[in-house]
Amino acid sequence: MDLGITGRTAIVCASTSGLGRATAEALAAEGARVIVCGRRADVAEEVAAGLPRAVGVGVDLLAADGADLLMRVTRSAFGPADILVLNGPGPRPARVTEIDEPELGTAVESLVTAQHRLVSLALPHMREQRWGRVLAVGSGAVVAPIQDLALSGIGRTALAAYLKMLATEVAGDGVTVNMLLPGRIATDRVRRIDAARAAESGATVEEVTAASATRIPLNRYGEPDEFGAVAAFLCSERASYITGSAVRCDGGQSPVL
Repeated sequence: MDLGITGRTAIVCASTSGLGRATAEALAAEGARVIVCGRRADVAEEVAAGLPRAVGVGVDLLAADGADLLMRVTRSAFGPADILVLNGPGPRPARVTEIDEPELGTAVESLVTAQHRLVSLALPHMREQRWGRVLAVGSGAVVAPIQDLALSGIGRTALAAYLKMLATEVAGDGVTVNMLLPGRIATDRVRRIDAARAAESGATVEEVTAASATRIPLNRYGEPDEFGAVAAFLCSERASYITGSAVRCDGGQSPVL
C-alpha cells in the first residue's frame, strides 16, 4: 500500500531510540523527509545518517527555546512540518501514594505543556495547506491505569484529553490528531521497568518478562518495528478518516474495548 506521504516533512520527537526511532524509520521507509531529534546531537545525527532523507537535531524540548529551535531547523532543512509525532521519555515508575508535588508538576510539563508548544508552532502551516498529521505516542495507562506507572498515566491521560479536543477543532482543516498506545513493546524503557519490578519483587528480570508475556493474549512482547508500522499508517494519507482516536498496539493486552 502506498501511504501517500512521499516528500512530506515529518518531525519525530525523541527518535534516537525505542518507539520514536521505530516511527522515524517507518516514515522514512515510506518516503517522508524526517527530522530525528534527541538531547544528544551526535546520536540524533548518527540515526539520521542511516535513513534515506533525514536530519538529526540535538535539542532539549523541555527548554524554553527548544520547540522554536526544532522548528527553525526543520524549516531550514525541509520546509514546514506536515507531520508531527509527539514523543518523549516517561517519568519514573511509581504508585500514586509514592509521588510528590514537584514531580507531578514535572510530569505535566514534559507530557502536556511541552507537547502543546510544539503543536502550537506546527499547526498554522498544517491548517493553511489543509493537510496535517499530529500523532502522540501514549501509553496503555490512558485506557486502563497501570498501578506502578502513576506519573506516566496522569500526564498521558491529560494529553489524551487535550488531543481529543484539538482533533475536534482542526478536523475541518484537514488535520488529523490521534494517539497511539503501546503495550509491552521490547524497548529499553520497558526493559528498565521490568528490571525495577524484578528488584522490588526479588524475581529475575527474565521471570518478570515471562510473567508479563503471559498476560498478553499474543503471549509475547511487541517489536518496535510493529509499532512503527502502525504509527506510519496513522500519519499517512490513507488514514485521513481517523482522528480523535486512541489506537492500541498492545497485542490485545488492554482489558477494555
